[in-house]
Amino acid sequence: MPRLDQDQLDRLDEDQFAFPKERKEPLNNAAHVRNAIARFNQVEGVSDDERDSAWRRIKKAAEKHGVEVQEKSWREIGRK
Repeated sequence: MPRLDQDQLDRLDEDQFAFPKERKEPLNNAAHVRNAIARFNQVEGVSDDERDSAWRRIKKAAEKHGVEVQEKSWREIGRK
């Protein structure tokens, strides 16, 4: 996955982040969507409501970019 530099991150609209207020976890392509899922539980300083909203954005981006998501909820991430 190509890493986005600060200039590229700054050009992304808020709606292209899982956590727009914090501008964390970009969702601009399939690789970043997969990364957002993998790092979801590492995001600190956000409420469960913000996580719920972020999960909806991730699911929408996953559908757009053809990423299969096994989990129905962010609370299932990391469980087997």
